[in-house]
Amino acid sequence: MAYNEFAYFYDEFNSAADYDALFRYIHQELTDHGVQDGILADLGCGTGDLTLMLTQAGYDVIGIDRSEEMLSVLREKADELGLTGQLLLLRQDLLELDLYGTIRAAVSTFDTFSHIGPLDRFEQAIRKAAYFMEKGGVFLFDLNTPYKHQHILAGQTFDIEAEDALCHWTNEYDAVTGRIGISIQITYQDTGEQFQEAFYEYSYPLETVQALLEQYGFAVARVADGEDFGPVRPDSPRWIITAIKQYTQEEKANNGTKP
Repeated sequence: MAYNEFAYFYDEFNSAADYDALFRYIHQELTDHGVQDGILADLGCGTGDLTLMLTQAGYDVIGIDRSEEMLSVLREKADELGLTGQLLLLRQDLLELDLYGTIRAAVSTFDTFSHIGPLDRFEQAIRKAAYFMEKGGVFLFDLNTPYKHQHILAGQTFDIEAEDALCHWTNEYDAVTGRIGISIQITYQDTGEQFQEAFYEYSYPLETVQALLEQYGFAVARVADGEDFGPVRPDSPRWIITAIKQYTQEEKANNGTKP
């Protein structure tokens, strides 16, 4: 999934997000696991508020997103902060991730990995992230929970008003597949011109996610509530997962570990 026209409304839609709290949690988790500097990939960086905060914290950040529109917004923000030369932006699909070398950490927030599914595609994205991760590297990502899809998003609509346009967002839950169908309609007030985008969001049992991480060499160090960063509850709308890479690709090949 790649946002197109909606990229320019993303910050308005996400205005309630507490980026400061998210950054503090992620930075603390990285530091607690020995990653205080080095190359960090922001997978699905979007318009990049977190990307820029991590850059300012001293990481060598690679921002990766499928949407050129999202990256364009991020470039403008980086220019305003004087950070253009301090981060690398790549337009890539996370299923075809191709970095120039290994990374010490990867982060992915605001449901990027929830949009990747179905399960075989989700698995491929984890495999790609694992491939470029150093031993001891930290992978931090969030996911919307099955509870959120069934009890919070299902059947809900949202209306977002930007400076010159309106955005109507609808969610339709499919109980058979466990996914949410999302439809976005954008109407420009001056011209009446309309754009529509549609995509899906997926959720999985936590046990399934943990098993896939272990399959590709990660040990799950922590799972927290993705909203308040406290313990996971039955009604947690989002998880944020910290996973540590247990071996390098060379060690895997030498030991004959199954891919």
